[in-house]
Amino acid sequence: MRREYTRQEILDLAKSNDVRYVRLQFTDLLGFVKNVEIPVGQLGKALDGKMTFDGSSIEGFVRIEESDMYLVPDTSTWLVFPWDSNQGKIARLICDVHLMDGTPFQGDPRVVLKRVMAQANEMGFTAFNVGPEPEFFLFKLSEDGLATQEVNDEGGYFDWAPLDLGENCRREIVLTLEAMGFEIEASHHEVAPGQHEIDFKYANAVETADNISTFRLVVKTVARQYGLHATFMPKPLYGINGSGMHCHQSLFSGAENAFYDADDELGLSDVARHFLAGVLDHAVAFTAICNPTVNSYKRLVPGFEAPNFVAWSARNRSPLVRVPAARGTGTRIEVRSPDPSCNPYLAIASMLASGLDGIRRRLPLTPPVNRNIYMMTDDERDLAGIRSLPENLQSAIDEFAADDVLRDALGEHISRHFVEAKRIEWNMYRLQVTEWERDQYFTSF
Repeated sequence: MRREYTRQEILDLAKSNDVRYVRLQFTDLLGFVKNVEIPVGQLGKALDGKMTFDGSSIEGFVRIEESDMYLVPDTSTWLVFPWDSNQGKIARLICDVHLMDGTPFQGDPRVVLKRVMAQANEMGFTAFNVGPEPEFFLFKLSEDGLATQEVNDEGGYFDWAPLDLGENCRREIVLTLEAMGFEIEASHHEVAPGQHEIDFKYANAVETADNISTFRLVVKTVARQYGLHATFMPKPLYGINGSGMHCHQSLFSGAENAFYDADDELGLSDVARHFLAGVLDHAVAFTAICNPTVNSYKRLVPGFEAPNFVAWSARNRSPLVRVPAARGTGTRIEVRSPDPSCNPYLAIASMLASGLDGIRRRLPLTPPVNRNIYMMTDDERDLAGIRSLPENLQSAIDEFAADDVLRDALGEHISRHFVEAKRIEWNMYRLQVTEWERDQYFTSF
């Protein structure tokens, strides 16, 4: 758990660490990290919540007539980056965005996640812990420092050097993250050539979303130092596995894991079963949030270990949700559909809102599917009531737009702007003429 620093403690830490600049960081609608960099002499003003910025140029924020907004730092996110710039050390503070009247801006994804967490608190839950497993690819850089499409190794799952040529880069990423306070649980080569995974310890929802954003920054920064380009694009290459970001989740009431019941056959409480039922009920709709790009749907296809079907199991990994074997405080569900291109604040908020809806409505949990769903026929899946995830971004957006629970959870501002942005993205993609089309049709017709 992070600790809250006082204003004076941060000023003292900035001085003792010889910090010269501070990045006031926030996230736009699509999950891209934005920042306003200030000289350390302005840090006191920033800590008093008096730093303004123009929100009209940020994706999904406000119109030009409403542009001025405040950045309000979360003092628990104070961090000094372990690398030096030529101009001195740089620190960061993650901020919430507030309107000029001092109220939280409902178009700020971090504010949205906090609002959904407050709903969980009102229901008696003190924490929603999330443990992500983000995957990424490492590609070589050209002599000009530009990203190529050549992976840096031909390694496979759990391989090591000399097959895993990204080992040193991955190890440096781990060391950098640890220097920044991360507790790293595992680091290894993934299934596809050039693909890697680094898992860090779970934390409460907002902290985990902050950590995912920081993780992506560190991975890209360290990779560049090793002459490599790191990408969290879900499916960068045809014919091999894409990158996912499985999310392990559990609700707590005080020190007790609300998902655990020692008397249940599977060790799952009624809360866990209702929560899981809610996740399954809204999974088709939250796919747009957890898999937000055109490219995301090139990963969600059979044959490449990504889930395509809305089901759960405690025994196999083909369904959307797996219940890992750990029990007691480790009881949790693993939602396997999200990919690392998502906005982590909105993705976690949408999954939490889905589960809370299941608890409120006391949704019954369907029986587990312990067969390999990929080997089932369409008729067998239909008989078992197993739905498929959307096949493309357009279908996913339509499903999200029709889900009142998720739209209400994310709020009118976020929901409207997200749908608008993604419909534009889909239409831009739909109108493209691709190399595949030219190869197939140019000389045939």
